[in-house]
Amino acid sequence: MTRLAIFDCDGTLVDSGASIHNALRQTFDAHGLSCPPRDITKKVIGLSLYEAISTLVPEGDHLAMTQTYKDAFFAMRGAGEVQEPLFDGIGELLETLERDGWLLGVATGKSMRGLRHCLSSHGLAKRFVTLQTADHNPSKPHPGMALSAMAEAGAEPARTIFVGDTGWDMGCARNAGVGGIGAGWGYHEVDELVAEGAIGVAMEPAAVAALANDWIGRSV
Repeated sequence: MTRLAIFDCDGTLVDSGASIHNALRQTFDAHGLSCPPRDITKKVIGLSLYEAISTLVPEGDHLAMTQTYKDAFFAMRGAGEVQEPLFDGIGELLETLERDGWLLGVATGKSMRGLRHCLSSHGLAKRFVTLQTADHNPSKPHPGMALSAMAEAGAEPARTIFVGDTGWDMGCARNAGVGGIGAGWGYHEVDELVAEGAIGVAMEPAAVAALANDWIGRSV
């Protein structure tokens, strides 16, 4: 039977927090607002862009700020200023899971264009059988991304894991009935991941496979 490992992108596969904060700072500047510090902005990474902006600015022109952010990030990418390095150990983790027969997917608040560019830059575009983004799914923690990924891959919740670094990811996993594995190397604290339903937290990518197999073992 199909086993599916779904990954968040920002904060889980790649360390993009600095670039995201830079684009947010430019957005706030353009709208005459003071940008929150990075320890605050990192907390909204994982939400879809509109929801992230709305969380940071409860009262404001969220649509306009969302477009400003998109323009800023696109300009940064064109100038070669976007840094999205893979976290150490991610490449090896993906290889381990594939070797053990897992299918791989991504569920992210990024746009499809941004996700494809990110994966292609690391030579990973062909490794994932399903890509779920904010273009066609509700923002996490709604289960839509996980449910769509399982439908595309032909997987069931009892044989699916969701690896993510935020409470939004764990909420999405919990709401979809899949095993949420916290990425302890990312942007949210361990206690936040556990509080939102993580079945376990891996402090490094190498620890994910054992937690994934434990989740599968529960359904046997």
